[in-house]
Amino acid sequence: MKYIFFGTPDFAAVILEKLIKAGFVPEAVVCNPDKPVGRKKIITPPPTKISAQKYNIPVLQPEILANYKFPALSAGRQIPNSKFDFFIVAAYAKIIPEEILNVPRLGVIGVHPSLLPKYRGPSPIQSVILNGEAETGATLFLADEKADHGKIISSVKYQVSSSDNYEFLNKKLAELGADLLVEALPKFIKGEINPLFQDESQATYTKKFITEDGYVDLAKDEPIIIERKIRALNPEPGVWTMMEIKSEKKRVKLLESELVDGRLKLTKIQVEGGKPQDICRII
Repeated sequence: MKYIFFGTPDFAAVILEKLIKAGFVPEAVVCNPDKPVGRKKIITPPPTKISAQKYNIPVLQPEILANYKFPALSAGRQIPNSKFDFFIVAAYAKIIPEEILNVPRLGVIGVHPSLLPKYRGPSPIQSVILNGEAETGATLFLADEKADHGKIISSVKYQVSSSDNYEFLNKKLAELGADLLVEALPKFIKGEINPLFQDESQATYTKKFITEDGYVDLAKDEPIIIERKIRALNPEPGVWTMMEIKSEKKRVKLLESELVDGRLKLTKIQVEGGKPQDICRII
């Protein structure tokens, strides 16, 4: 199987590692460029780049894919002129232009952490938690020019626990997506899978969350809404409020909480300028 893997964050790295360990080694990994991270703005490579380099897999990091001139991978072979079976895309966060979608002979397989057509877009995991869904999953689909829109290859369901947070679900759904790929790829190559159209009448969409979305009013917002936000929007963009501390209003990050008899119990916070601290405060 000749393929290229497109993906950048931890979600994609989990899938890439599982594929490699199952014997499905890509010809190359395409990910976003290295970027500054943290207060010190240390230039840091994406998780998929770190994974690929462990196995000496070529890494490509184009700023923009449109009209990108892919370098030779080996023996002068260029990506657009090569005979690839398929590409895999997992949390790449860039629109893949039609000229690249048309390169592999069997198409481009997307891995999405929801039960498509529900929760298309950039934040399916956060949105599932915020909406209190009891069920989500992972879906393999044939990518086309529209976001998360193509025919479904296979999917798997996952029952969401009331304690599941973003970081847990992100890893869990990546693992489920990787397992789907390992199972489906041999059948897909042989033409034994008949992808099915998505039901457009059931499609829902998600948005990219920003800092303002993480604000909560401890006096006015419902405890269940705050608790879900804390599970869904940490570590990014983060959940925060304003508290009076020593007669001074300060911004406070809400890191962990739980519901106790319908009331919100804060268990970990971080006051502006300080370090995370364990607390026990019932609102």
